[in-house]
Amino acid sequence: MAKVTTEKNEQIAKMNFGSIYPHYLNRIMKHNRTKEELDKVILWLTGYDQNELESFIAGNGTFRDFFQGAKIHQNAHMIKGVVCGYRIEDIPEEFSLYRDCRRMEKLIDELAKGRKIEKILREEKK
Repeated sequence: MAKVTTEKNEQIAKMNFGSIYPHYLNRIMKHNRTKEELDKVILWLTGYDQNELESFIAGNGTFRDFFQGAKIHQNAHMIKGVVCGYRIEDIPEEFSLYRDCRRMEKLIDELAKGRKIEKILREEKK
């Protein structure tokens, strides 16, 4: 498994969220998913409202800004697996920005693969 480095973390942190969002959107739309579904997944993870998300989509902020302002969902720890060669649950706390970014990408992957929204939005088992 790949190890996260300070350089890698910084590289992601400095990227403009609005420049990457269209790639997420294109990816899921190829699989007949909608912007509404993509936004719902991102809003669930980050605690933002639609207006705040639209501001980031418009290019107002980096991934650092995006994740620093987010209230990451209490069930985000349930997002596990490998994304881009990184095992999400093994990414250290010092790289929480990178981990949260990979968590978001994992949710987007699941959306693109046709997983039901109810399954993507993790719930604690009752």
